[in-house]
Amino acid sequence: MNVKEFDMTHEIEEILPVPSGYKLLVACPEMEETTEGGIIIANEYRQKESTASIFGRIIEMGEDAYADQDKFPSGPYCRPGDWVIFRSYSGTRFKVKGQEFRLINDDSVEAVVEDPRGIERA
Repeated sequence: MNVKEFDMTHEIEEILPVPSGYKLLVACPEMEETTEGGIIIANEYRQKESTASIFGRIIEMGEDAYADQDKFPSGPYCRPGDWVIFRSYSGTRFKVKGQEFRLINDDSVEAVVEDPRGIERA
């Protein structure tokens, strides 16, 4: 899947919710409107792929995220700024100024990746 790099503007940052408890605030990238070969991707398909998305960038973590030493003996799975893979359809989805975000549980993170480009949901 080709994804657009997203730009967190100051205007968006000012109105983002602060995650509480063990929640993580994740910014989800937008899917490109065309394929590498120039084929236009239908809006309906792009919406379905966005809903089922499996990766995003950690923006902020709630005060209790990864605090449970019994559950997370090695510490946090990720940190703000990391690209992560999480369970498909997980979290609470919402948009701010057209940018999609999710609030996911700290234990929903499956992996940290350097660059999500080229990673697709199977």
